[in-house]
Amino acid sequence: MQTKLSNRSQLIQEAAMATMGNLSRKLKAQGADIVTLSLGEPDFNTPDFIKQAAHNAIDQNFSHYSPLPGFADLRQAISHKLLRDNRLTYKPEQIIVSTGAKQSIMNALFALLNDGDEVLLPAPYWASYYDMILLAGGVPRVIPTTIEDGFKITQKHLETFVNNKTKLLIFNSPNNPSGAFYNQEEVNRIASFLINHPNIFVISDEVYEYFVYTNEKPMSMAQFPELYERTILINGISKSFAMTGWRLGYMAAHQDIARACDVIQGQITSGANSITQRAALAALEKDPQEVTEIAFMRNEFRKRRDFVYSYLQKVSGIKTILPEGAFYIFPDISGFFGKKFQNKTINNSFDFAMLLLNEAHVSTTPGVAFGVDRCLRLSYANSLPELEKAMNRLADFVRKLE
Repeated sequence: MQTKLSNRSQLIQEAAMATMGNLSRKLKAQGADIVTLSLGEPDFNTPDFIKQAAHNAIDQNFSHYSPLPGFADLRQAISHKLLRDNRLTYKPEQIIVSTGAKQSIMNALFALLNDGDEVLLPAPYWASYYDMILLAGGVPRVIPTTIEDGFKITQKHLETFVNNKTKLLIFNSPNNPSGAFYNQEEVNRIASFLINHPNIFVISDEVYEYFVYTNEKPMSMAQFPELYERTILINGISKSFAMTGWRLGYMAAHQDIARACDVIQGQITSGANSITQRAALAALEKDPQEVTEIAFMRNEFRKRRDFVYSYLQKVSGIKTILPEGAFYIFPDISGFFGKKFQNKTINNSFDFAMLLLNEAHVSTTPGVAFGVDRCLRLSYANSLPELEKAMNRLADFVRKLE
Protein backbone atom coordinates (compact mmCIF):
# COMPACT_ATOMS: atom_id res chain seq x y z
CA MET A 1 0.00 0.00 0.00
CA GLN A 2 1.22 3.47 -0.87
CA THR A 3 0.60 5.81 2.03
CA LYS A 4 -0.13 9.40 1.07
CA LEU A 5 1.16 11.58 3.89
CA SER A 6 0.09 15.14 4.53
CA ASN A 7 2.00 17.97 2.88
CA ARG A 8 2.72 19.40 6.33
CA SER A 9 4.35 16.19 7.55
CA GLN A 10 6.63 16.17 4.52
CA LEU A 11 7.83 19.71 5.14
CA ILE A 12 9.83 18.67 8.18
CA GLN A 13 12.84 16.39 8.67
CA GLU A 14 14.19 14.18 11.40
CA ALA A 15 16.21 16.16 13.95
CA ALA A 16 19.93 15.96 13.16
CA MET A 17 20.77 15.17 16.78
CA ALA A 18 18.47 12.14 16.60
CA THR A 19 20.09 11.02 13.34
CA MET A 20 23.61 11.20 14.76
CA GLY A 21 22.45 9.57 17.98
CA ASN A 22 20.93 6.64 16.10
CA LEU A 23 24.08 6.14 14.03
CA SER A 24 26.26 6.31 17.15
CA ARG A 25 24.15 3.68 18.90
CA LYS A 26 24.41 1.34 15.91
CA LEU A 27 28.19 1.63 15.90
CA LYS A 28 28.33 1.10 19.65
CA ALA A 29 26.19 -2.02 19.27
CA GLN A 30 28.79 -3.30 16.82
CA GLY A 31 31.51 -2.82 19.45
CA ALA A 32 32.90 0.57 18.42
CA ASP A 33 34.27 2.91 21.11
CA ILE A 34 32.30 6.06 20.27
CA VAL A 35 33.02 9.37 21.99
CA THR A 36 29.75 11.28 22.00
CA LEU A 37 29.91 15.05 21.54
CA SER A 38 26.51 15.30 19.87
CA LEU A 39 24.19 15.24 22.89
CA GLY A 40 22.69 18.49 24.14
CA GLU A 41 22.34 17.51 27.77
CA PRO A 42 24.39 17.72 30.97
CA ASP A 43 26.24 14.50 31.75
CA PHE A 44 25.40 14.87 35.45
CA ASN A 45 22.63 13.32 37.52
CA THR A 46 19.58 15.12 38.84
CA PRO A 47 20.27 16.55 42.34
CA ASP A 48 19.18 14.28 45.18
CA PHE A 49 16.78 16.78 46.77
CA ILE A 50 14.81 16.88 43.51
CA LYS A 51 14.73 13.10 43.21
CA GLN A 52 13.49 12.91 46.81
CA ALA A 53 10.66 15.30 45.97
CA ALA A 54 9.63 12.93 43.17
CA HIS A 55 9.70 9.96 45.57
CA ASN A 56 7.54 11.92 47.99
CA ALA A 57 5.08 12.77 45.21
CA ILE A 58 4.72 9.09 44.35
CA ASP A 59 4.14 8.22 48.00
CA GLN A 60 1.56 11.03 48.23
CA ASN A 61 -0.28 9.62 45.20
CA PHE A 62 0.26 12.44 42.72
CA SER A 63 -0.78 9.97 40.05
CA HIS A 64 -3.81 11.69 38.56
CA TYR A 65 -4.28 14.29 35.85
CA SER A 66 -2.78 17.65 36.74
CA PRO A 67 -4.45 20.98 35.96
CA LEU A 68 -3.89 21.67 32.28
CA PRO A 69 -1.54 24.70 32.69
CA GLY A 70 0.26 23.10 35.65
CA PHE A 71 -0.26 22.82 39.40
CA ALA A 72 -1.10 26.16 40.97
CA ASP A 73 1.77 26.03 43.47
CA LEU A 74 4.26 25.25 40.69
CA ARG A 75 3.08 28.18 38.61
CA GLN A 76 3.33 30.34 41.72
CA ALA A 77 6.90 29.11 42.25
CA ILE A 78 7.76 29.94 38.63
CA SER A 79 6.25 33.39 39.13
CA HIS A 80 8.45 33.86 42.19
CA LYS A 81 11.51 32.52 40.33
CA LEU A 82 11.03 35.00 37.49
CA LEU A 83 10.80 37.87 39.97
CA ARG A 84 13.77 36.64 42.04
CA ASP A 85 16.13 35.74 39.21
CA ASN A 86 14.97 37.88 36.28
CA ARG A 87 13.26 40.89 37.86
CA LEU A 88 10.06 40.08 35.96
CA THR A 89 6.51 40.16 37.26
CA TYR A 90 4.18 37.48 35.94
CA LYS A 91 0.97 36.27 37.52
CA PRO A 92 0.50 32.48 37.72
CA GLU A 93 -2.26 32.69 35.11
CA GLN A 94 0.34 34.04 32.65
CA ILE A 95 2.40 30.85 33.03
CA ILE A 96 1.84 27.54 31.22
CA VAL A 97 3.75 24.41 32.21
CA SER A 98 4.40 21.99 29.33
CA THR A 99 6.05 18.71 28.50
CA GLY A 100 9.41 20.32 27.82
CA ALA A 101 10.44 23.77 26.62
CA LYS A 102 10.08 22.50 23.05
CA GLN A 103 6.34 22.10 23.56
CA SER A 104 6.17 25.57 25.08
CA ILE A 105 7.76 26.99 21.93
CA MET A 106 5.47 24.96 19.66
CA ASN A 107 2.41 26.15 21.60
CA ALA A 108 3.53 29.76 21.13
CA LEU A 109 4.11 29.30 17.40
CA PHE A 110 0.67 27.74 16.97
CA ALA A 111 -0.87 30.58 18.96
CA LEU A 112 0.78 33.40 17.01
CA LEU A 113 1.40 32.32 13.42
CA ASN A 114 -0.94 32.39 10.48
CA ASP A 115 0.02 30.73 7.21
CA GLY A 116 2.70 32.80 5.50
CA ASP A 117 3.76 34.81 8.55
CA GLU A 118 7.53 35.21 8.61
CA VAL A 119 9.74 34.37 11.58
CA LEU A 120 13.19 35.90 11.93
CA LEU A 121 15.61 33.11 12.74
CA PRO A 122 19.22 34.11 13.47
CA ALA A 123 21.64 31.42 12.33
CA PRO A 124 23.09 29.41 13.89
CA TYR A 125 19.79 28.39 15.46
CA TRP A 126 18.68 25.40 17.50
CA ALA A 127 17.94 22.82 14.83
CA SER A 128 14.27 22.26 15.75
CA TYR A 129 13.23 25.92 15.39
CA TYR A 130 13.21 25.79 11.59
CA ASP A 131 10.95 22.77 11.26
CA MET A 132 8.71 23.90 14.10
CA ILE A 133 8.05 27.16 12.25
CA LEU A 134 7.13 25.19 9.11
CA LEU A 135 4.86 22.89 11.11
CA ALA A 136 2.97 25.94 12.43
CA GLY A 137 2.50 27.33 8.92
CA GLY A 138 5.14 30.02 9.20
CA VAL A 139 8.03 30.96 6.92
CA PRO A 140 11.53 30.91 8.42
CA ARG A 141 13.58 33.96 7.44
CA VAL A 142 17.11 32.88 8.27
CA ILE A 143 19.48 35.69 9.27
CA PRO A 144 23.03 34.47 8.55
CA THR A 145 25.89 35.32 10.87
CA THR A 146 29.54 34.30 10.80
CA ILE A 147 32.25 33.40 13.25
CA GLU A 148 33.61 36.91 12.65
CA ASP A 149 30.26 38.28 13.91
CA GLY A 150 30.63 36.15 17.03
CA PHE A 151 27.51 34.38 15.67
CA LYS A 152 25.37 37.31 16.84
CA ILE A 153 22.84 39.47 15.04
CA THR A 154 22.82 43.25 15.18
CA GLN A 155 20.36 46.01 14.33
CA LYS A 156 21.73 46.05 10.78
CA HIS A 157 20.88 42.38 10.36
CA LEU A 158 17.32 43.05 11.49
CA GLU A 159 16.91 46.09 9.24
CA THR A 160 17.80 43.93 6.25
CA PHE A 161 15.33 41.14 6.97
CA VAL A 162 12.27 42.81 8.50
CA ASN A 163 9.30 43.38 6.20
CA ASN A 164 5.53 43.71 6.45
CA LYS A 165 5.15 39.92 6.80
CA THR A 166 7.45 39.69 9.83
CA LYS A 167 5.50 38.40 12.82
CA LEU A 168 8.12 37.05 15.20
CA LEU A 169 11.79 36.90 16.19
CA ILE A 170 13.21 33.85 17.96
CA PHE A 171 15.99 35.01 20.26
CA ASN A 172 18.18 32.48 22.08
CA SER A 173 20.91 33.57 24.51
CA PRO A 174 23.06 31.79 25.60
CA ASN A 175 22.82 30.15 22.23
CA ASN A 176 22.59 26.55 21.12
CA PRO A 177 24.71 25.65 19.10
CA SER A 178 27.31 28.44 19.19
CA GLY A 179 27.47 29.25 22.90
CA ALA A 180 27.14 32.94 21.96
CA PHE A 181 25.93 35.19 24.78
CA TYR A 182 24.45 38.63 24.18
CA ASN A 183 25.65 41.12 26.78
CA GLN A 184 23.49 43.94 28.09
CA GLU A 185 24.61 46.47 25.49
CA GLU A 186 23.93 44.04 22.63
CA VAL A 187 20.48 43.19 23.97
CA ASN A 188 19.72 46.90 24.40
CA ARG A 189 20.44 47.56 20.73
CA ILE A 190 18.24 44.73 19.49
CA ALA A 191 15.48 45.73 21.90
CA SER A 192 15.57 49.33 20.71
CA PHE A 193 15.00 48.12 17.16
CA LEU A 194 12.10 45.90 18.20
CA ILE A 195 10.51 48.69 20.25
CA ASN A 196 10.27 50.68 17.01
CA HIS A 197 8.57 47.77 15.25
CA PRO A 198 5.46 47.23 17.39
CA ASN A 199 4.02 44.39 15.29
CA ILE A 200 6.90 41.97 15.96
CA PHE A 201 6.65 39.44 18.79
CA VAL A 202 9.65 37.78 20.43
CA ILE A 203 10.14 34.22 21.62
CA SER A 204 12.96 34.50 24.15
CA ASP A 205 14.50 31.06 24.72
CA GLU A 206 16.36 31.26 28.04
CA VAL A 207 16.94 27.61 28.92
CA TYR A 208 20.72 28.06 29.32
CA GLU A 209 20.48 31.08 31.60
CA TYR A 210 22.54 29.55 34.44
CA PHE A 211 25.41 28.53 32.15
CA VAL A 212 27.13 31.84 31.45
CA TYR A 213 30.90 32.14 31.87
CA THR A 214 31.22 35.93 32.00
CA ASN A 215 30.41 38.17 34.95
CA GLU A 216 27.10 39.28 33.40
CA LYS A 217 23.65 37.88 33.96
CA PRO A 218 21.44 37.15 30.95
CA MET A 219 18.99 39.90 30.08
CA SER A 220 15.50 39.00 28.92
CA MET A 221 13.64 40.93 26.23
CA ALA A 222 10.70 40.88 28.63
CA GLN A 223 12.63 43.23 30.92
CA PHE A 224 11.94 46.09 28.52
CA PRO A 225 8.51 47.54 29.39
CA GLU A 226 7.73 48.22 25.73
CA LEU A 227 8.41 44.57 24.85
CA TYR A 228 6.94 42.85 27.89
CA GLU A 229 3.54 42.15 26.32
CA ARG A 230 5.13 41.03 23.03
CA THR A 231 7.65 38.63 24.58
CA ILE A 232 7.02 34.94 25.16
CA LEU A 233 9.61 33.83 27.69
CA ILE A 234 10.62 30.17 27.44
CA ASN A 235 12.52 28.28 30.11
CA GLY A 236 12.67 24.88 31.79
CA ILE A 237 14.47 22.60 34.19
CA SER A 238 16.21 20.20 31.81
CA LYS A 239 19.56 21.98 31.50
CA SER A 240 19.81 23.89 34.78
CA PHE A 241 19.02 20.90 36.99
CA ALA A 242 20.21 18.04 34.72
CA MET A 243 16.63 16.87 34.19
CA THR A 244 16.40 16.36 30.41
CA GLY A 245 14.52 13.07 30.70
CA TRP A 246 11.98 14.47 33.14
CA ARG A 247 10.42 16.55 30.35
CA LEU A 248 9.19 19.84 31.76
CA GLY A 249 9.35 23.38 30.46
CA TYR A 250 7.31 26.52 30.86
CA MET A 251 6.38 29.77 29.20
CA ALA A 252 5.43 33.17 30.58
CA ALA A 253 3.55 35.60 28.38
CA HIS A 254 0.75 38.13 28.06
CA GLN A 255 -2.41 36.59 29.46
CA ASP A 256 -4.11 36.40 26.04
CA ILE A 257 -1.18 34.43 24.61
CA ALA A 258 -0.97 32.21 27.68
CA ARG A 259 -4.69 31.46 27.46
CA ALA A 260 -4.38 30.53 23.76
CA CYS A 261 -1.46 28.21 24.57
CA ASP A 262 -3.48 26.67 27.38
CA VAL A 263 -6.27 25.81 24.92
CA ILE A 264 -3.83 24.47 22.31
CA GLN A 265 -2.04 22.29 24.84
CA GLY A 266 -5.38 20.98 26.03
CA GLN A 267 -5.99 19.48 22.61
CA ILE A 268 -2.52 17.92 22.29
CA THR A 269 -1.13 16.63 25.58
CA SER A 270 -3.13 18.12 28.47
CA GLY A 271 -1.10 18.74 31.63
CA ALA A 272 2.55 17.81 32.06
CA ASN A 273 3.65 14.75 34.06
CA SER A 274 2.38 15.13 37.62
CA ILE A 275 5.44 13.60 39.35
CA THR A 276 7.80 15.75 37.32
CA GLN A 277 5.85 18.84 38.30
CA ARG A 278 6.34 18.07 42.00
CA ALA A 279 10.07 17.56 41.38
CA ALA A 280 10.20 20.84 39.44
CA LEU A 281 8.54 22.62 42.35
CA ALA A 282 11.38 21.53 44.64
CA ALA A 283 13.95 22.67 42.07
CA LEU A 284 12.48 26.09 41.36
CA GLU A 285 11.64 27.03 44.94
CA LYS A 286 15.36 27.16 45.75
CA ASP A 287 17.52 30.17 44.99
CA PRO A 288 19.89 28.91 42.25
CA GLN A 289 22.83 30.38 44.16
CA GLU A 290 22.04 27.93 46.97
CA VAL A 291 21.92 24.90 44.65
CA THR A 292 25.53 23.69 44.78
CA GLU A 293 24.94 21.32 41.88
CA ILE A 294 24.36 24.25 39.48
CA ALA A 295 27.62 25.94 40.49
CA PHE A 296 29.44 22.61 40.21
CA MET A 297 28.12 21.95 36.70
CA ARG A 298 28.93 25.49 35.58
CA ASN A 299 32.51 25.24 36.88
CA GLU A 300 33.00 21.84 35.25
CA PHE A 301 31.64 23.07 31.94
CA ARG A 302 33.96 26.09 32.08
CA LYS A 303 36.99 23.83 32.56
CA ARG A 304 35.90 21.62 29.68
CA ARG A 305 35.18 24.60 27.44
CA ASP A 306 38.65 26.01 28.09
CA PHE A 307 40.27 22.65 27.33
CA VAL A 308 38.39 22.09 24.06
CA TYR A 309 38.87 25.69 22.91
CA SER A 310 42.59 25.60 23.66
CA TYR A 311 42.97 22.31 21.82
CA LEU A 312 41.01 23.38 18.74
CA GLN A 313 43.08 26.54 18.41
CA LYS A 314 46.11 24.36 17.77
CA VAL A 315 44.47 22.28 15.02
CA SER A 316 45.45 23.65 11.64
CA GLY A 317 42.44 24.31 9.41
CA ILE A 318 39.95 24.95 12.22
CA LYS A 319 38.72 28.40 13.24
CA THR A 320 36.91 28.90 16.52
CA ILE A 321 35.95 31.50 19.10
CA LEU A 322 35.54 31.14 22.85
CA PRO A 323 31.86 30.49 23.68
CA GLU A 324 30.55 32.51 26.60
CA GLY A 325 27.60 30.31 27.52
CA ALA A 326 25.76 26.98 27.25
CA PHE A 327 27.97 23.89 26.77
CA TYR A 328 28.74 23.89 23.07
CA ILE A 329 31.52 25.09 20.81
CA PHE A 330 30.91 25.71 17.11
CA PRO A 331 34.18 25.62 15.14
CA ASP A 332 34.40 26.53 11.45
CA ILE A 333 35.70 23.45 9.62
CA SER A 334 35.18 24.75 6.07
CA GLY A 335 38.95 24.77 5.59
CA PHE A 336 38.65 21.02 5.02
CA PHE A 337 35.99 21.24 2.31
CA GLY A 338 37.34 19.79 -0.92
CA LYS A 339 39.80 17.54 0.91
CA LYS A 340 39.58 13.77 0.79
CA PHE A 341 39.75 10.86 3.19
CA GLN A 342 40.49 7.63 1.34
CA ASN A 343 38.92 8.95 -1.88
CA LYS A 344 35.86 10.29 -0.04
CA THR A 345 35.53 14.03 -0.65
CA ILE A 346 34.35 16.39 2.07
CA ASN A 347 31.90 18.81 0.47
CA ASN A 348 30.05 20.06 3.55
CA SER A 349 29.62 19.76 7.32
CA PHE A 350 27.52 16.60 6.99
CA ASP A 351 30.29 14.83 5.06
CA PHE A 352 32.82 15.91 7.68
CA ALA A 353 30.65 14.77 10.61
CA MET A 354 29.88 11.40 9.01
CA LEU A 355 33.52 10.66 8.23
CA LEU A 356 34.55 11.76 11.71
CA LEU A 357 31.98 9.37 13.17
CA ASN A 358 32.68 6.39 10.94
CA GLU A 359 36.46 6.71 10.72
CA ALA A 360 37.44 8.36 14.03
CA HIS A 361 34.47 7.27 16.13
CA VAL A 362 33.67 10.78 17.35
CA SER A 363 29.98 11.76 17.22
CA THR A 364 29.22 15.43 16.54
CA THR A 365 26.40 17.33 14.84
CA PRO A 366 26.90 18.94 11.40
CA GLY A 367 26.44 22.69 11.28
CA VAL A 368 23.99 22.46 8.37
CA ALA A 369 21.39 21.32 10.92
CA PHE A 370 21.77 24.71 12.63
CA GLY A 371 21.76 26.79 9.46
CA VAL A 372 25.55 27.21 9.17
CA ASP A 373 27.07 24.57 6.91
CA ARG A 374 30.63 25.77 7.52
CA CYS A 375 30.62 24.63 11.14
CA LEU A 376 30.34 21.64 13.46
CA ARG A 377 28.66 21.53 16.86
CA LEU A 378 30.67 19.90 19.62
CA SER A 379 29.03 19.44 23.00
CA TYR A 380 31.54 19.50 25.84
CA ALA A 381 29.01 17.93 28.21
CA ASN A 382 31.32 14.95 28.58
CA SER A 383 34.19 14.11 30.93
CA LEU A 384 37.65 15.60 30.42
CA PRO A 385 39.19 12.19 29.65
CA GLU A 386 36.56 11.58 26.96
CA LEU A 387 37.02 15.10 25.58
CA GLU A 388 40.77 14.59 25.40
CA LYS A 389 40.22 11.31 23.55
CA ALA A 390 37.84 13.04 21.13
CA MET A 391 40.23 15.93 20.45
CA ASN A 392 43.13 13.57 19.81
CA ARG A 393 41.00 11.57 17.38
CA LEU A 394 39.80 14.73 15.64
CA ALA A 395 43.34 16.04 15.23
CA ASP A 396 44.53 12.68 13.92
CA PHE A 397 41.62 12.53 11.49
CA VAL A 398 42.25 15.93 9.92
CA ARG A 399 45.97 15.17 9.57
CA LYS A 400 45.03 12.26 7.30
CA LEU A 401 42.98 14.45 4.94
CA GLU A 402 44.49 15.01 1.53
